[in-house]
Amino acid sequence: MRGVSVLGSTGSIGTSTLNVLRRHRDRFRLVGLTAGSNAALLAEQVAEWQPGFSRLASGDGPGCLIEAATRPDADIIVNAVVGFAGLEATLAALEAGKRVALANKESLVAAGDLVAEAARRGGGEVVPVDSEHSGVLQCIVGREDSLKRLILTASGGPFRGWSAERVAAASVVEALNHPTWRMGSKITVDCATLANKAMEVIEAHYLFGLPYDRVDVVVHPQSIVHAFVEFADGSVLGQLGFPSMELPILYALTHPERASDQGVKPFDPVEIGSLTFEPVRREVFRAFHAGVEAGRMGGTAPAAFNAANEVAVGAFLAGRISFGRIAEVIEGTLDRYRPASADSLEAVRGADADARMKAERLLA
Repeated sequence: MRGVSVLGSTGSIGTSTLNVLRRHRDRFRLVGLTAGSNAALLAEQVAEWQPGFSRLASGDGPGCLIEAATRPDADIIVNAVVGFAGLEATLAALEAGKRVALANKESLVAAGDLVAEAARRGGGEVVPVDSEHSGVLQCIVGREDSLKRLILTASGGPFRGWSAERVAAASVVEALNHPTWRMGSKITVDCATLANKAMEVIEAHYLFGLPYDRVDVVVHPQSIVHAFVEFADGSVLGQLGFPSMELPILYALTHPERASDQGVKPFDPVEIGSLTFEPVRREVFRAFHAGVEAGRMGGTAPAAFNAANEVAVGAFLAGRISFGRIAEVIEGTLDRYRPASADSLEAVRGADADARMKAERLLA
């Protein structure tokens, strides 16, 4: 039986993880829980699971994430923390030899090389939880050497088909009305701008070792196909399933094995009907293109992109700026930023702080 710590247990990924663990108590035992600020829900989780370790980051400080990620009784760390705050726990877990079921995409976006080095140094491993990267992983097991190209899918969010002018004036309520997924506020806004898809392109670059010109994105409003994988001979495999995070979470916990599970809705192609695919519209989803370009720049540029996005999304959710200004703040920050080598945690922290400062100035 493997011990599991869940970081960010009260968020959407954290609660989905606990749903999976309830169905697989014979395989896993929950040994650690951390939450950001939702003390009431954390208390309910602790009462049910009785883990050996539980902390609230808003009260105990961010160090509790590292403590939960490095406990001797934890074999798997589900990092469901939102934002840059999850990075150090990822690094610590990998250096301690843990499997990191990674939903905190910012870890790879901000510090992909450091994450890889931590895994090499400590013997840990990263298994992605994002549905797109999980789909890729499921397609390539045993075929890694012949991988040629990836096509990640994006739902298009709530603004697919809207004009650029209408999108720019969208309200918070409209941005949070995602058509196919139910997630926390920050990531839902990232889906509306497609900044999250830029992060996933950067993640794919680090996870699967492909250059950026071999990672494509298409809009797929049904959210049934999570990824396509093209191999050297031209063959293409796709991973399909109804929108649910519980399947990729379960696969991250059991990879490369598969566990029988009755909690995922059975696949029915007749019910699904038609599947459609569209290009990403550059004039509408400017944050996506800014993020991919930051990835191509390399060094600390992706960390700066992530920081600017966090600041801009926070300002939008607080009513300080319009939806259209999110991309403007990201682009303006990157225009004013000069990337450096991301060869240390200090360098990445510095890039994050510098970009946040530049982004805040642009909000004025």
